[in-house]
Amino acid sequence: MFSPAAKSPYAGYRLPAQVISQAVWLYFRFPLSLRMVEEMLAARGIAVSHETILQ
Repeated sequence: MFSPAAKSPYAGYRLPAQVISQAVWLYFRFPLSLRMVEEMLAARGIAVSHETILQ
């Protein structure tokens, strides 16, 4: 059971949780490469490298 003060699973990352969730969702939902996910996020104004998405 999680307490209200439970630590976020995204704590320590420089990107917001919504951006991380979107990148993970795109990568696993569709047959996309990391570079394609990078380009799709860039089209939405999110500058992130494919290496960052890999991590």
